[in-house]
Amino acid sequence: MSPCSGIGLALCERLLSQDTEGLQLCLACRNMRRAQAARWALLSSHPAAQEALLQMDTSSISSVHTAAQEVKLRYNRLDYLYLNAGIMPNPQFDVKGFFKAFFSRCVITMFATGEGILTQKDCVTPDGLQQVFETNLFGHFILIREQEPLLCHAGRTSQLIWTSSSNAHRSAFKLEDVQHQRGTTPYSSSKYASDLLSLALNTHYNKQISALSLTHTHTALTCCGLYSSVICPGFVMTNLTYSILPSFPAFLWTLLMPVFWLIRMFTNTFTLSPYNGAEALLWLFKQKPESLDPQAKYHSLTSGLGNNYTQPQKMDIDLETSDALYEKLLQIESEVRKKLKEKTKGLQYSCSTGIMLTHNSGMESIYSCQAGDQ
Repeated sequence: MSPCSGIGLALCERLLSQDTEGLQLCLACRNMRRAQAARWALLSSHPAAQEALLQMDTSSISSVHTAAQEVKLRYNRLDYLYLNAGIMPNPQFDVKGFFKAFFSRCVITMFATGEGILTQKDCVTPDGLQQVFETNLFGHFILIREQEPLLCHAGRTSQLIWTSSSNAHRSAFKLEDVQHQRGTTPYSSSKYASDLLSLALNTHYNKQISALSLTHTHTALTCCGLYSSVICPGFVMTNLTYSILPSFPAFLWTLLMPVFWLIRMFTNTFTLSPYNGAEALLWLFKQKPESLDPQAKYHSLTSGLGNNYTQPQKMDIDLETSDALYEKLLQIESEVRKKLKEKTKGLQYSCSTGIMLTHNSGMESIYSCQAGDQ
């Protein structure tokens, strides 16, 4: 999702509409032209808003590292970090699976989650990682690690807020294949992994680690007040939704809207608009993070009458698997940083011999928000 449209832009609009004196927004985006357009749109309705732009691409570790260094220069702390970069590349629609589910009791679940009808074809990034894994999960993980000095302050709390999905299924994820190299549902796998990682981050950042430090090889931080939560925006009509069927004429989506409104009478997960989908994101902004359940996913819901509300639901996750994923990500981080260091040395040598190498790639964007004294 991007700050230029969709749930991210709706979140910014809703945050700025709150009575949040001193709020500073930093929009981290891949596409700066679209980001600038979004910034001007926000300023047109909120002229006094304090907004900044930052170029970042979560499918590129070097881009994340550069952006993180820039954030450290601009701010002395981050109070909220919204992690909502997400891609679903080359989606394949299973027509047979669709009609099978359409005439069954699973029709509502199919529309709400895409389960059984969507597969994707993944690829490898220049970092040597699976694209969906790096964009949707690992790039965020590296950003959090880079921003520890700004997120962890004694006596203050900070929040990580992940945008997950109802498409996050345990069946799509395997610890022995965290990048989903051998599967056909990398999006579902990455979203389930983000649910697991959120739990692991709570375990490692907002508890005294004296006992854990005896069983883990990495350096642990002590009770820094960093909390992580997960939300699900529901079924929202965004660019990501439209990309599922790229050849589907736009007017047919419009014709389907009455059907979606009808379905909303039976399931409150059909939020449909980005404004409604951002409900849980805004709700978490108003909560004390200490009071939140680290094993719950907070769902944006819309009633048949159009009323928005947030409801927690227990996630299908466990501490053992979340901790094992955390350790695997640390291992991948070590390997990637080593390769990046070697690559940097190679680039420096190439430049010294008169060769200039440049690289620009990647997919989506994330949001980090810094609130002032409240």
